[in-house]
Order: sequence, then C-alpha cells, then structure tokens
Amino acid sequence: MGLAVPIVNAPMGGVAGGRLAAAVTAAGGLGMVGMGSAGSASSLRAELQHVRGRFGIGLVDWVMRQEPELFDAALAARPVLLSVSFGTDLSWVTPAHDAEIATATQVYDVDQARRAQDAGIDVLIARGAEGGGHGEAKIALLPLLDAVLDAVSVPVLAAGGIASPRSLAAVLAAGASGVWLGTCLSACPEALTSDAGRQALIAARETDTTATRVFDVGRGRPWPQRFPSRVLRNDFVARWDGHEDALADDPGAQAELAAAIEAEDYRVAPVDAGEGVGKITGVEPVADVIERLCAGAESLLTRWGDQSPAVTTTQH
Repeated sequence: MGLAVPIVNAPMGGVAGGRLAAAVTAAGGLGMVGMGSAGSASSLRAELQHVRGRFGIGLVDWVMRQEPELFDAALAARPVLLSVSFGTDLSWVTPAHDAEIATATQVYDVDQARRAQDAGIDVLIARGAEGGGHGEAKIALLPLLDAVLDAVSVPVLAAGGIASPRSLAAVLAAGASGVWLGTCLSACPEALTSDAGRQALIAARETDTTATRVFDVGRGRPWPQRFPSRVLRNDFVARWDGHEDALADDPGAQAELAAAIEAEDYRVAPVDAGEGVGKITGVEPVADVIERLCAGAESLLTRWGDQSPAVTTTQH
C-alpha cells in the first residue's frame, strides 16, 4: 500500500475523521476514516472531503446493515482498505474485492482469525483486551498475537495498548506486520476529539480505564453484549456498571447522560481510551507522535539486534 511506516490508525467513531486520516497518511502510514455507532453515508461523505492521498474506511457491521447506503458510499469512495468489524457475516468481502478494495477486520481469538482468512479477508487486526473503544475483552494482545500469527498467513496488525516506542517495537519484533493505533492519536489536534476530551485523556493514567456497556445502554445503542467499550472510569460508570437493566429503564439517567455529552461533561460523558492512555502527556500533532514512536522503536530494535547474544537451543 506504499506505507513508509507500519502504522494504520484505528477508525475510531467520533475521533478518526478526514483530517486525522490525512495526517496519518502524510506521516507515512495509512489514514482511516471511522464511522462508529452514529455513522451515516452523509457523515462519511463530509469527512472524506478532508482526506488526502491514500486512505481507508472503517465501518461497524451492525450500523452498516441498518443503513446499507453507508456501505455503498464506502465502496464508491474507493479506499485502499475497507475495514468492517463487530459482526460474523463476511459476505461484504466479495463486493469489496469486486471493487478492487483490500479488506480488514478485527479478530479476538484464533477461530475468528481462521474464519476471516478463509472468507478472503486480506488483513487481520488482532485486537487485545487492552484496546480502547469497542471490542471483545477476551485475551491480552501479546498472547492473542502469538496465537493468531501461528494460525494465519495473511498480514496481521496488532492493536491494544500500543502507545510508546517500546510497545511498538515489541509487537513488530513478535511478527506483526504493523500496528492499529487508536488512543495515542486521540488527543492529537487533527482528531475530532473535543478540547475537554483531550484534557481528560492527558490527565488519565494507565489504570484509569474499564470495559463497560453502560454508555451504550444509556444511549440506547444496540451493541452486542460481547462488545463492551473500554473507556475512562467516571461517575456514571461507578453508578451504573453492573446495573445495566435498571439503566435501560431509567429515562432520567439517560437524559442526564445525553445532557452531559452535549455539555462535554466527562464526569458523566464517555471518553474511549485503551490502557496505553497513560502515555499521552500533551496535545501533539500526528506527525510528531508517529515520528517519536517509529524513531524510538527503530532504535530499540537496532540495539537489540546489535547487542543480543547468539542463542543456542538444544533439542531433546
């Protein structure tokens, strides 16, 4: 795909718009425009006005099936990569290939990885439980990556908690073809994140996240139960996590959440974040984040190659 660096940004709904995608591509990676729970054909077209050069598009399976025009708009845009995740019906792969578009999807275990490869998916994203936003909180990234790389032959991108030169170097050394970066780009000025959301990310530590369904339930969004969202803990999570049935029947709490989202009050409103959030220390342009990660990872990998002793194995 002509990438100069092994980085693809996660197509985070409400965060990864056209400007973020353009900045990632300009820095040598592949920029992805994300359509999340509120995705639509019109909002996709609006964000695509800001892309430059190569780009990809990421869709949520159940949203795409509620609004088929969204999938049609994605195909018509002719991205170099189309990612559709959070579903089991992979029939979308054939029309994407017919349009000469490469395909990708997130996987959370070996069985899913094999099914995706058998369906013709070109690139797999091994998403560990550390990752921000929606996903199965099933297996940590490194054990998942080990298993998936052993099971498939297609390129695999690593996702979940990657936010530093060390973590980038680790997954590349393990055999990943690249990384699927989310949280560490969320505070960049090119992201759609609000200023208050950026400050919440900057203030957070790596221990400040949790996987929960309360925000999806509170907003009436029909996410499958197996896909909770990793977010920053706040007052709303503390009050309602474990009480989702009561929340679904409480219009007052739902109204409170809607008002907090409108007011950008993140004591109540959600901020998606993975466990790498502690590495965000300020508002930094995409190009600077990618340069810092890649230069640091290259230095670490080079040093390891220069200094590591020969390893002798004995078979028994």
